[in-house]
Amino acid sequence: MLSLPSTSSSISRKKYDVFLSFRGEDTRNNFTDHLYDALSRSVIVTFRDDPKLEAGEEIAPELFKAIQQSWCSVIVFSQTYAFSSWCLEELAEIVKQHNNDGHKVFPIFYHVDPSDLRKQKEKVEEAFARYKERYKEDSEKIQRWRNALIQVAGIKGWHLNNEHESEFIKDIVKKISAKLCQTYPATHSDLVGISERLEDLYLKINIGEDDVRVIGIFGMGGIGKTTLARVAYTQMSSHFEGKSFIADIREVSDKCGLVSLQKQLLSQIFHGECFNFFDVHEGSYIISHRLSHKKVLVVLDNVDNIQHLKCLVGRHDWFGLGSRIVVTTREEHLLRSWPVDDMYEPTTLNPKDALQLFSLKAFHSDTVQKDDFIELSKHVVNYAGGLPLALEVLGSFLCDRDKTQWRSAIERLKRDSNKEIFDKLRISFEGLEEREKNIFLDIACFFNGENKDFVIKVLDGCEFFPDIGIDVLVKKSLVKVDKHNKI
Repeated sequence: MLSLPSTSSSISRKKYDVFLSFRGEDTRNNFTDHLYDALSRSVIVTFRDDPKLEAGEEIAPELFKAIQQSWCSVIVFSQTYAFSSWCLEELAEIVKQHNNDGHKVFPIFYHVDPSDLRKQKEKVEEAFARYKERYKEDSEKIQRWRNALIQVAGIKGWHLNNEHESEFIKDIVKKISAKLCQTYPATHSDLVGISERLEDLYLKINIGEDDVRVIGIFGMGGIGKTTLARVAYTQMSSHFEGKSFIADIREVSDKCGLVSLQKQLLSQIFHGECFNFFDVHEGSYIISHRLSHKKVLVVLDNVDNIQHLKCLVGRHDWFGLGSRIVVTTREEHLLRSWPVDDMYEPTTLNPKDALQLFSLKAFHSDTVQKDDFIELSKHVVNYAGGLPLALEVLGSFLCDRDKTQWRSAIERLKRDSNKEIFDKLRISFEGLEEREKNIFLDIACFFNGENKDFVIKVLDGCEFFPDIGIDVLVKKSLVKVDKHNKI
């Protein structure tokens, strides 16, 4: 499974997700109000100061506390932001929390040029000229404000000039929502290489949009689809009114039938409520009727038959606005034949992450602990090809064994595959038609790395119908065709 140590900046310790910093008279009743509303609709807990607090010149203590209790600050730099000593004092506290405690900062440049803030020109220069006169005895305060402005203006953010504010706000909420999801505590303690995959997946899931969306995660067995879906489910579930994770649908469906899956979906969302029906069509009706006005998160894991989708998630209008359905499968074609809104294919781990995951399993450490095991570890990691399942299984198998045993195991792997890995990958092969099995075996034994057109020409003579056969293998994540047309 995709495996990284869980984030230290857990959102669970914070009262607010977002602290909004802005100049009231510039944007309170327009842009900032619309932004606050969009964040709230996406279930992002946002602190916005009460206008009554701005009566005095000194910043209210509760604002300092709110900054400290927020995971991030979103700062709306407007034309006269720097003219407010209140705003600058707020900004200095935000920078202090950012530097000392990792508080996240997201600047929005609302019809202002970031370079004017960094270089402190134009209106910013005018504002500081006034402060120089007003705070003659407190030059340190002015310098603190200047430094805070320079630092935050150098952070990449959003710059609004002549685009539609509604689209601009949508993009902000989408990005913040995706970042926030990654901070929620996951149930796995040894996840490596998952951060970028989660961020890519969250951009597709986009819980900031008020629509119903079905997202497919596809790829070969052992690539980490279920782990990715499980972590996303754990992190996102607080945004929804109901949730259901149905694991290993292929196996459960074979053993217990489709009705049992429908009952599991409803029972998880309605917290153990008993559903007495014994017909798939009746189950589909109950799902569509009971969930059509409910914002839910549903994960269907290891789907291999379109009937699973038909009876469990039917149409988009079965679910309330804001609902998200995530489907994991080995079969890309299954997703393309169903109306999914987007698809994501996890990649194998890069060499650095692969070695880290292997080391966690083999040495219970992020790195290879013994110098004389470094080359041996690289051999195993190279054999695993970045596949998380293989790295975990082999790392656990080699843990606490000596060098002689490692060498013996590596030599054995050259002749025989590890049974646990082999059994997992064989599932896709066993689901093939006889002709496709033959095509796969021919590719694996004779044509690995060959040009696709050449392979088709050869296999065509065997009456294997390779055009459709190879496409089936690709869609089942058993083979890949690279950009150079090599299989």
